[in-house]
Amino acid sequence: MTSFERPTLVRDSVYDHLRRALLDGDIAPGERLAEVELGQHLGVSRTPIREALMRLTQDGLLVAEANKGVRVRTVTSAEARDAYVVREELDGLAAALAAEQHAASDAALLRSALNRLNGAPTTDYREQTRLDLAYHRAVTDAAHNTVLGILARDLEQRVALIKHQTRTYNAHPDTAAQHAAILQAILDRDAPAAREAARAHVRTFAALVLSDLGDPT
Repeated sequence: MTSFERPTLVRDSVYDHLRRALLDGDIAPGERLAEVELGQHLGVSRTPIREALMRLTQDGLLVAEANKGVRVRTVTSAEARDAYVVREELDGLAAALAAEQHAASDAALLRSALNRLNGAPTTDYREQTRLDLAYHRAVTDAAHNTVLGILARDLEQRVALIKHQTRTYNAHPDTAAQHAAILQAILDRDAPAAREAARAHVRTFAALVLSDLGDPT
């Protein structure tokens, strides 16, 4: 009988846990991660910790430094600018496809995601960020395009790092109206309007983020 490979399950669980902690801002940009301390905190050996950290480094969430271990990546203004150029196109495509492809169940999930975001405390930055990313993920899911979903997952990681580094609040005066415009265009099955609403929203936040990073261009 083939042996039970429990370490694989532990490794995946550790990876998922640390990835979520990074995306939620529980581990801040620039913070160093120590294998021993993480193993003690999670109650696992160093092997699954090491493997998870390697995967997260390959994902671009962590940076390995000689003789210093790993730390959470910080993002330059050039990287942020590039990320938002791509995000404008992908979010616009996701919204347009969602307008064309969404089912009734998708519409319900989108409404729920936006309601949760609008109901989050405006002073709770991490919760605002978590729910903002969840809303945009729901839009991508409603597009029902597998390749787009894979690309969006990678981009979400980069955007999460940028948001936690700059602490650009989602509770911006224009945010609620922009999110509502995206949702309404999707529900109306108006693909051009959904695309432009999503792109305009990304442009708004790109300007804020780049300003915070000292690059207003």
